[in-house]
Amino acid sequence: MIVVQIAKNFKDIDISLPRVKKLVRNICNRFKLSEATVSIAIVDDSGIRRVNKEFLNCNSTTDCLSFDLSDENQKSFELVVNAERAVKEANLRGHSSKAELALYITHSLLHNFGFDDSTHEKAEKMHDTEDEILQQLGFGL
Repeated sequence: MIVVQIAKNFKDIDISLPRVKKLVRNICNRFKLSEATVSIAIVDDSGIRRVNKEFLNCNSTTDCLSFDLSDENQKSFELVVNAERAVKEANLRGHSSKAELALYITHSLLHNFGFDDSTHEKAEKMHDTEDEILQQLGFGL
């Protein structure tokens, strides 16, 4: 079973938590993962800056962070997504903040499945996979 835990610490975004859980479960199923715990913290700029500084020694905001806390017995992923940035970016790009936040969740979870965006080629493959997933679930950007 894929257990999805969500802590919504940013109130200015309207997103369906059951839909987020469906998104996460769909991604896990896509990569043949049937047992895992995925925890998602939906935060603002200051919240993600705090986590980024504490765990990655980087004193800046970002769109999302991803941590693989798995051990030999249990797959466990911690995602931190910046809803405040999602609202701003969505307004700039002309799409919904729900879709932007779904992109951040998808992006951070894909990192836990081995995707990397450190080169142009790898980033392109990752973005194509994100787009495919988001389109399938009605979050298309």
